Amino acid sequence: MAQKRFKTEVNQLLNLIIHSLYSHKEIFMRELVSNASDALDKLKYLTLTDEGFKSLHFDPRIDITFNENGKKTLTIRDNGIGMSQEDLDKQLGTIARSGTKKFLDQMKGDAKKDANLIGQFGVGFYSCFMVADHVEVITRKAGEDQAWKWSSDGKNAYTVEAAEREEQGTTIILEVNEEGDEYVNRWQIEQLVKKYSNHIAFPIFLEFDQESYEGEDNKEKKVEHKIEQINTAAALWKRSKSELTDDDYHEFYKSITTDFEDPQFYIHTRAEGTIEYTTLFFIPKKAPFDLYQADYKPGVKLYVKRVFITDDEKELLPPYLRFVRGVIDSEDLPLNVSREILQQNRVMASIKSASVKKLLGEFQKLSESNPEKYTEFIKEFNRPLKEGLYSDYANRDTLLELIRFKSTEVEGYTSLAAYKERMSEDQKAIYYIAGGSEQTLKNSPLMKGYTNKGFEVLIMDDEIDDIVIPTIGRYKDVELKAINKSGAAEDIKTDEDKEKEKAAKPVLDKIKEALGERVKDVVASSRLEDAPACVVVDENDPTVQMQQMLKAMGQTELPDFTPILEVNPDHAIVQKIADLSDADMISDVSNILLDQALLAEGVMIKDPTDFVRRLTEVLSKIL
Repeated sequence: MAQKRFKTEVNQLLNLIIHSLYSHKEIFMRELVSNASDALDKLKYLTLTDEGFKSLHFDPRIDITFNENGKKTLTIRDNGIGMSQEDLDKQLGTIARSGTKKFLDQMKGDAKKDANLIGQFGVGFYSCFMVADHVEVITRKAGEDQAWKWSSDGKNAYTVEAAEREEQGTTIILEVNEEGDEYVNRWQIEQLVKKYSNHIAFPIFLEFDQESYEGEDNKEKKVEHKIEQINTAAALWKRSKSELTDDDYHEFYKSITTDFEDPQFYIHTRAEGTIEYTTLFFIPKKAPFDLYQADYKPGVKLYVKRVFITDDEKELLPPYLRFVRGVIDSEDLPLNVSREILQQNRVMASIKSASVKKLLGEFQKLSESNPEKYTEFIKEFNRPLKEGLYSDYANRDTLLELIRFKSTEVEGYTSLAAYKERMSEDQKAIYYIAGGSEQTLKNSPLMKGYTNKGFEVLIMDDEIDDIVIPTIGRYKDVELKAINKSGAAEDIKTDEDKEKEKAAKPVLDKIKEALGERVKDVVASSRLEDAPACVVVDENDPTVQMQQMLKAMGQTELPDFTPILEVNPDHAIVQKIADLSDADMISDVSNILLDQALLAEGVMIKDPTDFVRRLTEVLSKIL
């Protein structure tokens, strides 16, 4: 018998589950039945596609038994793919995902408040320790003769030893604690299976003793041992929409995800004709916790003629729709389709293309029929849709209608279409500002130059905006212009501004000489009102904030894009610089002007010590 310690992340997760999820403890049944169903799916696939398994007698099923007398136990057994000794260590001894530690760190603060996050994360097998003091797993992998037993009290360690099992599959035996007492009875087990696992595609049988009384006075006790199927075991997505209720869909959604909540909405489609397939897609209420992680778990399962193929294929839908959960079931793909074939298969490409159009079309309908509900959707999934602007050129026009932005003109979110309707006749472009937090962007000294002229400015505070929006170019023949780039300044420049610019040339040259290579240029501003200066960048350069973000992500070989300093010729500080003759003073004030302009944009200046030194010098001289 080998005793091994859990990995650190498992210890942390177990502690969170056992101490923070009692209000959701019943999900242990959903998780264990779901794991059994996955094991059956995998073996069914092999019996249909692998010569080594085609002769295997396979009657897939899940059996649940319980003992409510003496030491209370609950047993869940399947005859699926089973596990080897190595599988046990890998699957029950560690959690091999890069996002796990980050997730656990987030959960340390207030685990009870964020219990739904744990649901999104998927507590899986470990949820059984909410209701059990000791757990045994007896398993034998299909195609192998040796069985193994894994056992643990869910604290620090587990043991693995050789065991015996007549056929392939896995048996999980829970020795329940006080928290699990209520589930060791026929009624509760039936209720939980119907609630969470009714639409699992394999039969679930409950084994129990039923007491009855016979005789003239009904005093003769009779005990009958029964085995009854307690789920429908039907592929819900194959059933007609007319015979399904919202509750049916919601139960199924929870059975294929780790979500506690109902989905925001669902889309059920059956295509017939040249290519036949069925899709059932769900949109969660909350974004999955791993939405922005490179190793995100895809949310769509692929079936062929109701046979499960994979739930680990990121090409079933484009990456920007990775938040979608559900099922694709094709009648035309071969059962033994490989991952490589999937990516090149004409049928799969057609299903993918049609599914994307269907999803985007349904999002569009929702935005028109129920704006409030669509706003809830946008709060969670606006950013991934923006990724589609960059990666899905074929559907860009549709995506441009779906994405939403914050604005200086309206509360909440607005569309590009609504912005265009509000544009005044003399407005030349759709103006936006990107590259920073919402508050920083709203406080930009550039803003008043546009809003005081009645021009609406879109606030783009997603990190991705700085990358995606410049690629759009135009929306319905109207150019999109960033006000924190140099080009948009010309749109609001008047003849008076041009005269001021000519008059300010000597002080502009003086400041530019003092700043040297720190700036690309120093220009007179036609849009600053209160501030003495601000920084902008050339049209084709990334914003200063974007440059910082790219470097933080490891893009160390980026060239230095120096900013342009816009100065306000009417401001007292700029006029004072025009009168200065002390070269050191001109240098100090000019550099302070640039540094404070960078700070106002939320950018950390490169040399804070130099900034403080110059500020001290200037203050000393004027005081």
